[in-house]
Amino acid sequence: MAAVGRDEESRILDSLLTGAAGGRGAALVLRGEAGIGKSLLLEQTIARATAMRTLRVTGVQQEILIPYAGLEHLLRPLAPAWRLPDSPYRAAIEILELLGAQDRPVLLAAEDAHWLDTETWETLAFLSRRIESDRVTVVMAARDGEDVDRRLAVAGLPELRLEPLSPVDSGTLLDRAAPGLLPALRARVLDEAAGNPLGLVELGAAAARSGGSALLPSSLPLSTRVERTFAGLVADLPVLAQELLLLAALNDDGNLDEILAAAAVLSGAEVPPTAVQPAVTTRLISVDEQFELRFRHPLLRSALRQRAAPGDRRRAHAALAEVLADQPERALWHRASAVAGPDETLAAELMAAAAEAEQRHAVAFALAAAQRAIQLSEDPAARGRRQVWACFLAYDQGDDATVRRLLAELDETVLRPVDRARLACFREAHDSLAWSGPERLLAYAELIDTVRRDGDPVHAVRALGELTLRVFYANAPQPVRDRIVEITLDLGLPADDPLRTGMLLQFAPVEHGAAGLERLRRLVHRTDLSADWRSSLAIAAWGIGAFEISGTFALSAAAELRTQGRIGTLVKALNTASSAYAALGDTRAALPMATESVALAREAGMGTWVLGGELTVSLAEALRGDVEPARRRADQAEQVLTAARRFPMLALVQRTRGVAALAEGHADDAFHQLMRVFDPADGAWFPNHQLQLLGHLAEAALLGGFLDELAPVVAAMEPVAEQSRSPALLIGLSFARAVLTGDYEKALVDELTGWPFDRARLQLAYGAALRRSFRLVECRPLLREAATTFDTLGATPWADRARAELRATGETRRRPRDTMDALTPQEQQIARLAAQGLSNREIGERLFLSPRTVSTHLYRIYPKVNVKSRAELARVITSSDVG
Repeated sequence: MAAVGRDEESRILDSLLTGAAGGRGAALVLRGEAGIGKSLLLEQTIARATAMRTLRVTGVQQEILIPYAGLEHLLRPLAPAWRLPDSPYRAAIEILELLGAQDRPVLLAAEDAHWLDTETWETLAFLSRRIESDRVTVVMAARDGEDVDRRLAVAGLPELRLEPLSPVDSGTLLDRAAPGLLPALRARVLDEAAGNPLGLVELGAAAARSGGSALLPSSLPLSTRVERTFAGLVADLPVLAQELLLLAALNDDGNLDEILAAAAVLSGAEVPPTAVQPAVTTRLISVDEQFELRFRHPLLRSALRQRAAPGDRRRAHAALAEVLADQPERALWHRASAVAGPDETLAAELMAAAAEAEQRHAVAFALAAAQRAIQLSEDPAARGRRQVWACFLAYDQGDDATVRRLLAELDETVLRPVDRARLACFREAHDSLAWSGPERLLAYAELIDTVRRDGDPVHAVRALGELTLRVFYANAPQPVRDRIVEITLDLGLPADDPLRTGMLLQFAPVEHGAAGLERLRRLVHRTDLSADWRSSLAIAAWGIGAFEISGTFALSAAAELRTQGRIGTLVKALNTASSAYAALGDTRAALPMATESVALAREAGMGTWVLGGELTVSLAEALRGDVEPARRRADQAEQVLTAARRFPMLALVQRTRGVAALAEGHADDAFHQLMRVFDPADGAWFPNHQLQLLGHLAEAALLGGFLDELAPVVAAMEPVAEQSRSPALLIGLSFARAVLTGDYEKALVDELTGWPFDRARLQLAYGAALRRSFRLVECRPLLREAATTFDTLGATPWADRARAELRATGETRRRPRDTMDALTPQEQQIARLAAQGLSNREIGERLFLSPRTVSTHLYRIYPKVNVKSRAELARVITSSDVG
């Protein structure tokens, strides 16, 4: 039956198919209430895609807990032995490569997408955002609901909402489905269905059979009455056919052989395939050539579950578990559904499965298993432990509703000390409303120490590790930090343990900076450190101002995390790497990474890391001279941080504002903005970040005439530098001393390898001082080198200042035309990787793009930089990087 009243929607879907044929991939989510016509539109789209390869999947409620179950169904025609991926992100790229190898465009059609397992949904959503140049169309049909709202809010996919049919179209459809209804009955059906196509068809047919009684009671929701209509149709089938349909409704697969085998377990005798024929004849189901059973409508499946007695459902699940004994994971869910009451043994088995799933990063499966284990728990303390663990899993999923529900249901009085400690840390570290300053930190630390004393050091270490960034940004009083350090040392970790090193550097960067840096320098060459540890050490190194080490750790971790497809930890690694390069003044390296980290953080629902990435983008923009967008991002971040009372992080906002003012030549504004971080009376005061800002403050003082105000700051930072040995602070102090004394030659002798921006800034200040003393021959080499370095880093305002100083000496130096500036941050990433000799496939794997999309980007990049080949591109990039 044609989709009545859906001409515009059909046109939009047809345009997607046409676009895919021309290499313009696109995705669309059809949304609407149950029965609104999503399935029919999807079927018509499939029917029209005659020139395309169609792969389809239907979400099944029982399958929602099984990772990648939907993808396995979807890809079975192309890859029957498809290997389970490490993550949805790796899966998406593998699928794009698989689809790109097809000899014709591909349509991926997902019906009842709201019941797809989380991994399948995330894979399809991620893939859908990356098919700009692929011959692929993705169409997903999803029913309205809060779960779908949350999924789509994160996914960011285009939607097409189906509204009820107009009165005229409703009448047309009803007359086709149930011709000859009496006018009064026809009017009632139209009124009851309210433009819902399924309601019009099913209620109209029921009214034609049974008269007005089929529409009662009218107080029930339309979907419930349609379900009752389906249930009435099922009730007319033979008992064995009804039993088969119930098994099919409860199974997580439509395989008819499985359903028949389960029916044989229930009946004690073999059940022939013909037993399902009455349901096929009445069009309640269909069975295709692969013996896959498909329901006429999802409401029929829910009607079957609702009309079945609880005992019948449990017996059906038990039969399915027996049939699926050789598939332990699937059988486990049916066993868990078959049990009538608490079962501690089964709960423990579910938790073991959850732990194994977490190890392979199948967090959605782990969370589902943990929640069912919670329901089956007999021991209150065990239930509480599982609830706490589930909170962490739900938070990692971005599932705030589940976190709130778990916390509300949790009885803290039954928790063991370790679980109370982890729960307290969770609330403090992850609940934005709990960001209450340093007051609570000591209590949490004491809880963790209790866990250690009770003989559970593993959980104590984990709980303390979850607080590292929270403590770093707490501005905690000295006694609190001393006690946290003492507890860290009491954990008994070896002195060279990476986790111990990282925690001490973040808890007390000044007191443990010197020793921690020595360990970092040894650890950076270790090849046996996990990507997680390297990512954590990168953050610790950034905090102490060891930006070179931080970038090395972060980039090596990111390379491995990309391969694993672990987006959450990859976001942190990219954020840290980009922050390190931005702090080094290298905007060309920092901006593409920061932009990517923000995009991935948004996709993963990691709001805090979106904010951190935006602040890094703002710093890179300020260094480039793009001050308006830099200030706009800083202002937005300030609003968020102030509302959350995360005042120490305002230092990052002030950093951007200070550097932006320097870029504009407003030295007085720059000095006052940066001084806020050094002023204990200011809300942006943050000693940990003072280690990184002294160089910028000294430059502002030099240009704005604030040397008297700078001197006491330098005096206060001298002992801090001596104790911490922070590389950023030592270099900043060296520059500040030169600014105060005028002895720039001594500062130039200091080791500045790996700190090109700071060396160039010193050369610019020294060259300007020499030029004002009319020592023109001596100043020109310094100014030339400074301008070249700043150009290479993309710090245009500083390069322009160096050229202005050169002009004052009588030497003209033009600003080089940098073709890379014509490229977007993503295009710059692709261009640099291509120039390194990576293939399109290798570039795609690194950036989570399909090879075809990479090829399209390169096609656009070449004319922008006036080249025709990879070799020419490499020469352009090399010349750009060396200025």
